[in-house]
Amino acid sequence: MDLTSQINQLEADLQELGSLAEKAERTRVRELLKQEQKKVEKELSVKRQQKADQARREADPSTVSKPIYTVKITNYAWDQSEKFVKIYLTLKDVHKIPLENVEISFTEGSFSVLVKDLGGKNHQMAVLNLLYPIDVKDSFKKIKSDMLLLMCKKQSTKKWECLTKVEKKSKDKEKPTVEDNAEPGDGLMNMLKKIYSEGDDEMKRTINKVWTESQEKKVRGEETMDF
Repeated sequence: MDLTSQINQLEADLQELGSLAEKAERTRVRELLKQEQKKVEKELSVKRQQKADQARREADPSTVSKPIYTVKITNYAWDQSEKFVKIYLTLKDVHKIPLENVEISFTEGSFSVLVKDLGGKNHQMAVLNLLYPIDVKDSFKKIKSDMLLLMCKKQSTKKWECLTKVEKKSKDKEKPTVEDNAEPGDGLMNMLKKIYSEGDDEMKRTINKVWTESQEKKVRGEETMDF
């Protein structure tokens, strides 16, 4: 069925739903019919936009031959609940393109996204080596206004510290480590050395001052013990 036929069908559905809503006597029935009206109106709006885009392409054949570039999706955020890891991708007008243009692939340890022909470009994203396995069959997508939401079903209720194993390793490396045979003050000393090497001039002057005063107090304490 072409777009024109689909639009005609949706317009007829909308008209009949409106007629039924006016005749309905029960409040619950009227509300259900109104909800269905809104769904049909939204679908009709999308189809009309698609038809307008199609007409524009047919009127200007040069647009068909223009190459479609693929760009990486970088604007995203993530959150989690007990059962899901949620990935939020901000994509303007993603709710206006055909559903088949949004391709999502899940594996136990990764997910990938390909949004085709949105704003004249393909939008792509792939995240590998997820921190923990996900359940492929129960993971899914939701399309909202200007947003694509990926619902990655956790295989366990364990809380995720970060999204990927790579991020976890990077965070672990940043944590100060204390060797088993190290002296009690070595951990603090190593931390001070790290802060000193990475700090600006003001930070280095402050650390030098604190260190000098600490050594002077230590010497005075030892001298007092000798008496």
